[in-house]
Amino acid sequence: MNAAVLVLRLLLGGMLLVAGLLKVGHAANLAASIAGFRLLPAAVAGPLALALPFIEILLGAYLVAGLFTRATAWIVAAQFFIYAAAVASAVLRHIPANCGCFGPGDAAVADWPHVAVDCLFGAAAIFIAVGAPGPLALDRKLRAA
Repeated sequence: MNAAVLVLRLLLGGMLLVAGLLKVGHAANLAASIAGFRLLPAAVAGPLALALPFIEILLGAYLVAGLFTRATAWIVAAQFFIYAAAVASAVLRHIPANCGCFGPGDAAVADWPHVAVDCLFGAAAIFIAVGAPGPLALDRKLRAA
């Protein structure tokens, strides 16, 4: 289980880092993607588009480093299940929303496979949270100190 936690921590954390980095500097595109789901008021979409890339980068870095692993993994799980719910909502309402998951170059649209992948990532984050921190985690070093 420890090896699986480490591998998932690195993969999920790395993916969040890449996704966040690809969104930095493209707040207008991300705000348009968020608004396209028609779930949040425009007054929320803009500030969320500014903050979300940095939140993803921070959460990804924490997972990769194994810092605050359990809490971070629970937050990441919630984040992916919220994404899954938003995408499912768009699919059910027949809204051709673009997720913007990996920046402005990402043309993925809301569909059921996307919901399934987000749920899979959420489940992986729960697995990390339950098995945290895993090997090579800074949490282990801090606990030993």
